[in-house]
Amino acid sequence: LAIDDRELVELLVGAPRVLVTGATGLLGRAVCREFHSAGWTVIGTGYRRARPRLLRCDLTDEDAVRGLLHEYKPDVIVHCAAERRPDVMERHTEAAVNLNVHATSTLAKEAATCGALFLYISTDYVFDGRNPPYGEDDSPNPLNVYGRSKLEGERETLRHCPGAVVLRVPVLFGEVESVTESVVTSLYLKVQEASEESCTLDHVLQRFPTDARDVAAVCRKLSERARQDPSIRGIFHFSGKEQMTKYEMAVAIAQAFNLPSSHLIPLTEQPAASALRPINSQLNCSRLELLNLSVEPRPFTSAIIDCLWPFTPDKRWRQTVFH
Repeated sequence: LAIDDRELVELLVGAPRVLVTGATGLLGRAVCREFHSAGWTVIGTGYRRARPRLLRCDLTDEDAVRGLLHEYKPDVIVHCAAERRPDVMERHTEAAVNLNVHATSTLAKEAATCGALFLYISTDYVFDGRNPPYGEDDSPNPLNVYGRSKLEGERETLRHCPGAVVLRVPVLFGEVESVTESVVTSLYLKVQEASEESCTLDHVLQRFPTDARDVAAVCRKLSERARQDPSIRGIFHFSGKEQMTKYEMAVAIAQAFNLPSSHLIPLTEQPAASALRPINSQLNCSRLELLNLSVEPRPFTSAIIDCLWPFTPDKRWRQTVFH
């Protein structure tokens, strides 16, 4: 039985290894869980929020990144770490660009050097939102610093590591550590303000809220296939299928938890914010689907119940509803 050197190493050493950057974040945690449950050896990195069982690494320190990859020799790197708050990026551009662009460039170079598959998480905000849905080959035209930084990260990735995979995703939610961790789950706080005065919410920008667990499953499927098939490279899109404004998400959350929503008021003018945002940056995900690398996105209502029920006043809420 002929096997190549890498397969021999895996037979001798054990499971394939994945390095996940931003492993303390919403998507990073989901990616770590997904790969771990599929039998991979998971090496997670964090920085400010690093914790036990995770490696502390400043991704903007080239020597630290190089040392990390040489020590752990991952087969796959899933690069989730990013500054992804558009308004913060407008105010703190330099630090955010260091993480979103320069750290990405370093990781891509080192991945190419050590022969690891590099999977870079990008965003629908690389598009201007004027002509959706967007395919992988459509021309990007980001409206804000965040979108520009992620697009530059894509270009650095593919320049230094031509075999890399770029996965663009929209706004994410998931199993959060605090309600405010995702812009989607934070709407629960607005829903809870029912006893107080009315609350206006954007009803202009069209979003496609996507569960981080689904994105994590796609990352694993892409990684497994790309390690066997070098034609799996370049840009892919994945997105939830339900189109909703923030107002519609909040109403759906209220209905899911049997809470009033009459205090929620739809705001039909573009909200004033420091960062411009695309009105509708819907992603066409057919490339993943044609390769049978996609997953069926979880329905928003059941997924948001999963994420928010631990924050309900009565943790037994779930059992009382379903039993």
